[in-house]
Formats: sequence, C-alpha cells, structure tokens
Amino acid sequence: MRKFVCTLCEWVYDPEVGDPDGGIAPGTRFEDIPDDWCCPVCGATKDDFEPYNG
Repeated sequence: MRKFVCTLCEWVYDPEVGDPDGGIAPGTRFEDIPDDWCCPVCGATKDDFEPYNG
C-alpha cells in the first residue's frame, strides 16, 4: 500500500499504521479514508496530501 505525505507539515500517512487517534484503522488505504479526515499534526485536508516517494 502506498504512503502519502502532507504537503503542509510533511507528516506521512502510512496505511500499515493508519491513524488510530483519528479513527482510521491500520490497513486502511489512503483512498478509503473519509473525505472529512484531517492531518493529525496540522489539520490539513485530505486534498493537501500527495503520494510519498521517500
């Protein structure tokens, strides 16, 4: 599964980890996260993320 990075604060969403504090279970693909989800670090919207190539 592909990782995505926040373009505002550079936090990386790793689908193997998910975002448990944000209600996103481990194993959830970025594409399957609800559209109203926000970056847990800076509050950016899902539109502010891009594929991570690191």
